Formats: sequence, structure tokens, C-alpha cells
Amino acid sequence: MSTLLKNCAAIVPSASDLVLSGQDMLIEGKQIAAIGPNLTAPNAEVIDASGWFIYPGLVNTHHHFFQCFVRNRADLDWTKLSVIEWLDLIYPIFSRLTEDQFYHSSVVALAELIKHGCTTAFDHQYNFPRHAGSRIVDRQFEAADLFGIRFHAGRGGNTLPKSEGSTIPDEMLETTAQFIGDCERLIDTYHDASPFSMRQVAVAPCQPVNCYKDTFEESIRLARDKGVLLHTHVGEGESPVIEARTGRRTVQYLEEMGFSGPDTWYAHCWELTHGELAQMAASQTGVSHCPEPVYLVGAEVTDIPAMQALGLRVGLGCDGAASNDNSNLMHCIHSAYMLQCLVAATRKHPVPEPSAFLGYATTGGADLLGRTDLGRLAPGMAADLFAIDTRRLEYVGTRHDPASLIPKVGVGRPVDMTMINGRIVWRDGQFPGLDERDLFTKAEASFHRILS
Repeated sequence: MSTLLKNCAAIVPSASDLVLSGQDMLIEGKQIAAIGPNLTAPNAEVIDASGWFIYPGLVNTHHHFFQCFVRNRADLDWTKLSVIEWLDLIYPIFSRLTEDQFYHSSVVALAELIKHGCTTAFDHQYNFPRHAGSRIVDRQFEAADLFGIRFHAGRGGNTLPKSEGSTIPDEMLETTAQFIGDCERLIDTYHDASPFSMRQVAVAPCQPVNCYKDTFEESIRLARDKGVLLHTHVGEGESPVIEARTGRRTVQYLEEMGFSGPDTWYAHCWELTHGELAQMAASQTGVSHCPEPVYLVGAEVTDIPAMQALGLRVGLGCDGAASNDNSNLMHCIHSAYMLQCLVAATRKHPVPEPSAFLGYATTGGADLLGRTDLGRLAPGMAADLFAIDTRRLEYVGTRHDPASLIPKVGVGRPVDMTMINGRIVWRDGQFPGLDERDLFTKAEASFHRILS
């Protein structure tokens, strides 16, 4: 199957490449075959892309799909609480979810991601209530297959009992052996390391504050034996707790056991010192910056300028709906840039160029997930992209700089087209072949059962 995008107003190959104007893009099968003027392909579906800006598909590097059912809950206001206090409040609600609700929350999150240009989604699923069974991540792969989105599953878990200082209800606890056993099952069943892979698995214990040390040690052993990535939460309010327990702040604690390196990335990292960031840069440990939760915490704004100056690998993530009431990674690009502008006068290093924030959500995210086949638009790369028709009044005066448009101006509507692996999965307000109203009805009914 071939698709030819003709006369694109702008093609943004990456955040750091020159923008191409008035050129065509030919997609053959799963990959981009050619970019240039006056392309022809006798058997291709031809799409008139006049007025369209074409971007690499966005890569989400941290999320919690299951939290979609707690959106718009003013009673769960963590602006008045520490992160640890907030977790104590919200985890008992999480522990009530059923397998069916995990599936439908994944459908909801993935749909919103795709509508706003995301083509590869990583989810950190760490909530495994005993009554919900062991097939939760399997159901997430099922939801991803429904839409045709690339899905990287982070199999999370929590092993430290509340009686020993964690925030986890007993219903959500697993043993290290249970956690590692299911990680191994999922890797053996789903992980595909081949080019253009649609399914991958990472070993992702939830966070050091809620797990025994051996959970992390066994995660390292398994991940490196299987050749998969490692992920966890770091630097979101837990460092003083870890220091009180271990005599080490979180980064040092993880570095000393080996939970770091080019196969590892941490989520958040807003409370880290410059020295800790330098330590992570030296070990090539990456960061998934989730800007939206920073608004709620209100204490520290993640030091992205320092991370960039140190050469840290940075991607973007939505985070879960408990701390971000949407699954819109494109909105996070704008939020990330604006947050840095807010505190620019207090920083040693200048705010990166707006286009750099598009880079974090594309090439940066692909790098964190170990995907050399994603994140850029070029021949031989995966045909993952989205298109915005900019022939609208809200884009007047902005079209001269396509690479800065999303971070600096923001895009307030769904994209006009999303393509994944050469297949159009969203176009003109519809998921081809799917009935969105039916998906909505089933998900809404499932959520009402937990809310009641």
C-alpha cells in the first residue's frame, strides 16, 4: 500500500532540520520511501496536502492510562498536599479498579493521544489489584491493537507494604517474584525488537519509595538478560524519604545498584540537584519530563535548561490523569515551553529554543525508548506522522516558523490526520473503521461503575 502526500505546505523532518516547503512525501508500506518535489507513484493513494504542515509522530514516554477515570475530580486536590500525602489519598481509589476498567481507560487515553498526533505511546502500568487478575497489560496491548498505535508497555509494580512505609494499599501489593515473573511473561509474549515494531515491553518498578531494594535489583537482572529497557519514578518528592531510609538520595541509591545507564530513563526529576543531573548525564540515564504535574506541585519547575546544557537525554510525557486531566502530548509541548519561560530569570542557563521542545517529544522520546526507526521524517524511517491544516484564522501570522508553532503558539484542536506505520488511524475527525460513539458509551458505563 502506498500513499503520496502532494504539495505539503511544510514538512518538518525534525526539530533541528531545515523545514521543507512545497514538497511531496511518498509512503510505501510501513516506511517513508521519498521526500522531494514532483514525486509520482502510479498506484499510490494521492492526498492533496496543500496547506498542511507535516510533523514526525509524537512519542509519549510516561503515562498512567488507568488514571483516566479520576479526571475532573476537584476533591482530589494535591495542590494542598505533598506528593506522598496525595498518594495516600488516591491509591485506595486506584485499588478498586477491575480488568474491564483498565481496558477502557487505555482506550480513552490512546484515543486522545492519537487525536493530537501521538504515534508511539509508553504507559507505566503499576496498579495490579489482586481482584483484577494478571492480564491487565495484555488488555492494554488489545486496546493499542484496536487503534493501530505503537505501544511500549512499562510493567510496573509495588512490593513494599504500607506497614513498612509505603503508600500502597495491600490490595495493590505484589511480591518481587510475582512482579518479575509477570515481567518475564510479558517480554516473552509481546516484546518485539525488530524495526518498525508495534509492541515492546520495559521493566518498570513503580518507584523506590514503594518497593523493596531487591525488586529493583531483580529488575536490573531481568531487563539486561532480556535486552529490554528500565524505567521508574525519580525526583518527584520522594528523595528525602529515600535518604531517611537508606542514607542516599534517590539518584545515588539507584546509581549504586546499577538502575541507570543508556537503557534506563526516569520520570519527572523536578527536585534533583545540579550534581544529580550531572551524574545522570554521565551515565546516559534519560529523563521523561512531564510538565503538567509541575503546575500542581508548585514547588520546583524542572530545570530543563540545565538538563540540556549537561547533555541529558530528554523526552516528554503526559503523566497520568490523576495529575494531568488530559492525555494530550501536544499540549504538553506548549506547557513545557511556557513553564521554562515562567522561571527563565531564575535560571543559570537560557530557555532552549521553542523548537527544542518539539524535539523532546519526537527525537528525544524515540531515543529514550531505544527507537532509531522513529522520531524523524526521512526515507527509511517509519511512516509515523501527523498533519495540521493551517489554512485557518488561528494560524494567521504563525506559519513562517512551523518548527516553533506547537511549543510557542500551541494547537487547540485535534490534528487533521495521524498516520502510524503507513496506515491512517485518524483523519477528518474520525478513527477509520471504528465507531467512536460506541467506544465512548462502553467506557463511560465502565467508569460509572467505579464512581458509584
